[in-house]
Amino acid sequence: MTTKAYAALLRGINVGGHRKLPMADLRSLLTELGYGDVRTYLQSGNAAFTAGATDESTLEAELSRAVDARFGFAVDVLVRDHAYLKAVAEACPFPASSLEPKQLHVTYFAEPVTAADFERVDGGRFLPEEFRLGDRALYLYAPEGLGRSKLAEALARTGPAVATSRNWNTVLKLVELTGV
Repeated sequence: MTTKAYAALLRGINVGGHRKLPMADLRSLLTELGYGDVRTYLQSGNAAFTAGATDESTLEAELSRAVDARFGFAVDVLVRDHAYLKAVAEACPFPASSLEPKQLHVTYFAEPVTAADFERVDGGRFLPEEFRLGDRALYLYAPEGLGRSKLAEALARTGPAVATSRNWNTVLKLVELTGV
């Protein structure tokens, strides 16, 4: 059977002491589900694994159900393969190599996004912060970091509901972890 490398991005876990999911437990769960080469990164719900040929939405649903059954809370899960993660990193419209990683973020969406999804956000009001759209992704340049970003607040109130953001270091690490 052919296997592919994937990253699972769990939304909103281990934030402010809520929805606690230790990464060791996540690794165990992924292994029990039959995935191989399981690794996690940081405490914010990033996992890399290999799985037999299947589609991302099937993996998302399986992992979401398993987390709910094991830990007692629902969590949105996005699963992306190595090729997609690498393409998103390579398509960055900002000069990533000359920015601090805290200044650049990618928000991954469960579905494609268009300019119409964000037409209510007047980007000019938030300069020098900027955003650009990609393939099921939004790139955010926030010079003062995500925690101080007024543009990030405005963007969070619009667009598709299922989304999760990662800083540039994590974006690159996910490409590396899935590049097995």
